[in-house]
Amino acid sequence: MVKNLFLPGFSQEKKEENPGSVEFQVLNFTNKIRRLTSHLKLHRKDYLSQRGLRKILGKRQRLLSYLSKKNGIRYNKLINQLDIRESQIR
Repeated sequence: MVKNLFLPGFSQEKKEENPGSVEFQVLNFTNKIRRLTSHLKLHRKDYLSQRGLRKILGKRQRLLSYLSKKNGIRYNKLINQLDIRESQIR
């Protein structure tokens, strides 16, 4: 499995960091989401992949919610690096 497919620069910086950290998990989920999204553009009726995508989106959303409550600075930095959504400045 190719983990560094879409964001090679970000993952190289975090190589020494704990792979169980919230940032690393969000990075992996983001890579999976982008791969599944490109797959679903070709195979529109692949309902099992659609279900998997929805599950991964929910997991990433829960992790980001946890991170925003725990440490807003790390949350803003992460979503800016991954270009997920507009950052909420606190």
